[in-house]
Amino acid sequence: MLHIIRDLGDDLTRLVKDDPVRPEIPLEQRINSNSTIFVLKDDNDQPIAVTCVKFLESVPTQVEDLVNTVVQTNTAVFYTIWSYAAGAGRRLIEEAQAEIKKTHPEVETYVTLSPKTEMAERFHLKNGAEKWRENETSVNYLYR
Repeated sequence: MLHIIRDLGDDLTRLVKDDPVRPEIPLEQRINSNSTIFVLKDDNDQPIAVTCVKFLESVPTQVEDLVNTVVQTNTAVFYTIWSYAAGAGRRLIEEAQAEIKKTHPEVETYVTLSPKTEMAERFHLKNGAEKWRENETSVNYLYR
């Protein structure tokens, strides 16, 4: 089941402390008019994967680009993901992307802002993304 964190008072915001990729990003930047946290839960209502998404008007090349707040968006940026169960990360990306297509029809591009690590590359390529652009400190993987 997909849970969407829409406000700072949601109990599941506590999961952000487990973010292994971008722990430095404050909660207020993860939940606002252009940012959302998606949580995948299992049949027992337990969190099994988390991803944070920023809606922008272009593909970012560095973490600092995530602080921009824009009025018009066409890009969903998955900038961190972690899971508590094998295979949950892939399922979460698929479900979050399906939800974004329903709720944000203006979004045309689904990318990541991933660290330059073998783990990130393996994860995204294995899950159907293609390496789209390599930046100085990050890689953008494109999901279709």
